[in-house]
Amino acid sequence: MFMLNYMWIIVALPILGAAINGLFGKHFSKAAVNSVAIGSVALAFAAVCELVREFWYLPASQIPWVKSYYTWMVAGEYTAQPFHINFALQVDQLTVIMLLTVSFVGLLIHIYSIGYMDHEGGYYRFFSYLNLFMFFMLTLVMGANLAVMFVGWEGVGLCSYLLIGFWFRKKSAADAGKKAFITTRIGDLAFTVGILLAFWTFGSLTYSTMFQKASQMTPETMAHAGVLTWIAILLFIGAIGKSAQLPLYVWLPDAMEGPTPVSALIHAATMVTAGVYMVARMNPVYSRAPIAMFLVAVVGGITAFYAATIALTQTDIKKVLAYSTISQLGYMFLGCGVGAYAAGIFHLMTHAFFKGLLFLTAGSVIHAMGGEQDMTKMGGLRKKIPITYWTMLIATLAIAGIPGFAGFFSKDEILEAAKSGPQAIWWLWFIGVAAAGLTSFYMFRLIFLTFFGKPRFDEHQVHVHESPWKMTIPLIVLAFLSTFGGWLAAPKLAGGINYFAQFLDPVFSRYAVTPVTAEAPAAAGISPAMQVLSALVGIPVILAVIGLVVAWWFYIKNPNAPKQLAQKLHGLYILLLNKYYVDELYLGAIVRPLLWISTKVLWQFVDATVIDGAVNGTATVARETGGAVREMQGGNTRSFASWVIIGAVGFTMLLLVFIGLAVR
Repeated sequence: MFMLNYMWIIVALPILGAAINGLFGKHFSKAAVNSVAIGSVALAFAAVCELVREFWYLPASQIPWVKSYYTWMVAGEYTAQPFHINFALQVDQLTVIMLLTVSFVGLLIHIYSIGYMDHEGGYYRFFSYLNLFMFFMLTLVMGANLAVMFVGWEGVGLCSYLLIGFWFRKKSAADAGKKAFITTRIGDLAFTVGILLAFWTFGSLTYSTMFQKASQMTPETMAHAGVLTWIAILLFIGAIGKSAQLPLYVWLPDAMEGPTPVSALIHAATMVTAGVYMVARMNPVYSRAPIAMFLVAVVGGITAFYAATIALTQTDIKKVLAYSTISQLGYMFLGCGVGAYAAGIFHLMTHAFFKGLLFLTAGSVIHAMGGEQDMTKMGGLRKKIPITYWTMLIATLAIAGIPGFAGFFSKDEILEAAKSGPQAIWWLWFIGVAAAGLTSFYMFRLIFLTFFGKPRFDEHQVHVHESPWKMTIPLIVLAFLSTFGGWLAAPKLAGGINYFAQFLDPVFSRYAVTPVTAEAPAAAGISPAMQVLSALVGIPVILAVIGLVVAWWFYIKNPNAPKQLAQKLHGLYILLLNKYYVDELYLGAIVRPLLWISTKVLWQFVDATVIDGAVNGTATVARETGGAVREMQGGNTRSFASWVIIGAVGFTMLLLVFIGLAVR
């Protein structure tokens, strides 16, 4: 029970590593920086493993296990509803999944970063930021109340800003960091209001208290939006910003200006999934707010398809993966929105494996190409960097939903719930399936452009080489997880149990509106073999295979076809290439008007004319009055005498007037 009682050790280790490297790392060797940064995360992962071992033997009555360490905030003690927040951590089945995913994937990316950042400046600063991110992400998932979650929520946003703009001397990187920070702040404003409304409604921000009171409230309907709906929507707006969904997704593609390990850790595997985790954690509220649930599903489904269409035409290897991340996050929200919370978290976990791997292999490609990121300037790399090629191919098979790989199981769960679950929305299933086909096409397009065909670069100028073992070992480990990470759900294909969903079932059934079960009923009259066959040749799989074949035909069999198609569909091609001109729309409709208002109205008129004018005018009056009075004190004796006489005469006259009035 040691680690269950001292859970704070898990979050303390990364912040200690961040502090040591941040304060003293400038004077350390790279080996010392590595020892502190990776050692702290490795110890945190070891602590997580011990925590999970101890958690496994807890009786169901003690789950969730909550440990409060001290009183953090107290206000209004003598009021009817005092504000009382403890720094408290908790662990339940959902926390276990998130802790294992964050700490293990984070450790692998830290190890990868040793090789990738070896020749970069600010080495100690980079690892200090990575450790700081780990601290905030672990705090977010372990918090036992919304206030502690909020600390982690804002903290990962700060770290995102620091790491995106790590190369701050590069204007595009600095601008991307600011863009991410400002865009996510829009969502965080609504998130903050949602937290305040939750406290006003429940009188507490502690999960157990909130969920208990929410379970006693009458579930709302699509015809009536009550306070639960507004809490859920406000919190979801925060998730839209943090998890890059429509319309606040625009920061994530620009975030690729940061180092590739940052893209893998923060913008694929962990931070951007914070919104999905929040919706799943707040499931007792969302399950009683069907309007909010519908909004989550619609935003997720549309974002999945929308981002996939943009990825079709991008040529920057990291930008393709960025829009793919936005699309896959949409799938997770779609799953949560149709009530399949376990499926959403399942895809969160498998996505951390294969998308983290995709970004790391992209970094390996960029490393091999001397910094080149344009896929049209690559080609023929599969024999030169075989480890990178095979691991990236495995990740591509996983994200495309090819049977047997991790992404197939989790994506299939979400689409099945959208089609035939208790809160199914058939047209969102159609959108999700279409997005699945597009995903397969643009990912195999990436594979074929990068690794196949003739080299489209000067082989005398670019010395292509495989990455060092510090970078390839994490690739191999993630490739293994991308292959087998979804097999806990495999028995369900034959009418059995989805063990992943069964493990999470207590989290989502404890306060459920209606009883739920992780065990799918067997289809009447259908044998297990036929059920497996049906899953393996279902519509999503068929479309994934079609996407693969079409990509092969376009980029291997007939490489001139993409240009010809782009010419025929020139308008659509330009629209997708320019990402629907959303950035330009925001620039013209929001950014420039705000700049004009701040410059012409607030600065030049209000500040310079009104405020400065009032201050300067007062100073001018005082100066001129002082100048006039100063003339009276010119040092001239004759002038002094004149003023004395005038003063004496004036005083005498006033005295006579007062005497006359007194006599009367």
